[in-house]
Amino acid sequence: MKTTYVPISHEPKRFWSALSSRSFKMRKPRVNRMVLAMCLGSFVMVIFYFQSNLKPAATQGGDQARGLGKSGRSPLQTLYDTDPMELSPLQVMHQGRRELLEEACRSYTRKRRVLIPEDLKHVIVDDQHGLLYCYVPKVACTNWKRVLMVLTGGAGPDRHEPLQIPAHEAHVPGRLRTLSEYSTAEINQRLRGYLKFLFVREPFERLVSAYRNKFTRSYNTAFHKRYGTKIVRRERPDARPEALERGDDVSFGEFVRYLVDPATQREEPFNEHWERVHSLCHPCLIHYDVVGKYETLEEDATYVLKLAGADGEVRFPASGKNTRTTGELAASYFKDISPVYQRKLYNLYRMDFLLFNYTMPDYLRVH
Repeated sequence: MKTTYVPISHEPKRFWSALSSRSFKMRKPRVNRMVLAMCLGSFVMVIFYFQSNLKPAATQGGDQARGLGKSGRSPLQTLYDTDPMELSPLQVMHQGRRELLEEACRSYTRKRRVLIPEDLKHVIVDDQHGLLYCYVPKVACTNWKRVLMVLTGGAGPDRHEPLQIPAHEAHVPGRLRTLSEYSTAEINQRLRGYLKFLFVREPFERLVSAYRNKFTRSYNTAFHKRYGTKIVRRERPDARPEALERGDDVSFGEFVRYLVDPATQREEPFNEHWERVHSLCHPCLIHYDVVGKYETLEEDATYVLKLAGADGEVRFPASGKNTRTTGELAASYFKDISPVYQRKLYNLYRMDFLLFNYTMPDYLRVH
């Protein structure tokens, strides 16, 4: 699969304005050629990288020793150098997920475009182990950030267990580097040579989890003020003054109507907690080597760490089952949503269902 990355450049400064008119006229053809060449160099520099499924590109120069596991091979080499006849059931499953994603991209993506730095802000870099992780909120991203902080040294010298890192600290900007912070050459080098992975979740379970966390917890006053007051003002006729002021009692129905209202995305992009995975991680532009799923979280996380040769350094934290948003719980939130809005919401998240092989939930009453 081919990914195209276009760097942002700036128009060169016009430094010849102080020249005399006679000198300018004599040199005008030459200057025009120089300007044309400089503009072409700035705006037409398109860098391609080719991700081979069989022979991963080796890293170059100073990065040559980076990202090598205990076997002396990179995670990408470990993944793709296995004899197809010797694949384990787990490896076969992950190969199937990659192939399904690629086929879905071919089937449902009409127009290809190039990557820009804005697309890479959710892709976390681990240079020590040769990993690129696209984090998706409400899909164990806090624990993955904790794990990567331990692996990259961002947790500090005295913390070697992910759960020693407070949840809020895992989300502090600057603790982990994202791919958007690197130069064009460094970005392309890492896209070619590092293991790229993400974790996904049944879209409506993720959405209900986001709603529960951001709108039903008393401590999330920032979300209540930022989004709750806006939702109440738009979706609740004759709202009480205290509700308009606090925004802490948004119903799930109001949240759904806010999401499907076309005005919402015209005003601003979705918050990352309910943004679609394909808009956060661009799986049809970036070839992900491992597609982990929340439904098989511990097994898939162990698989990634083993590929990275880091399974002896850190262990992925066990998930808490008690407060987890299940399909049954998600169904209870949808029972009061009309079929019309269920259909609108499904259409909004349809690409995530299709790309990651999730079926339409049985509890939806759509035709």
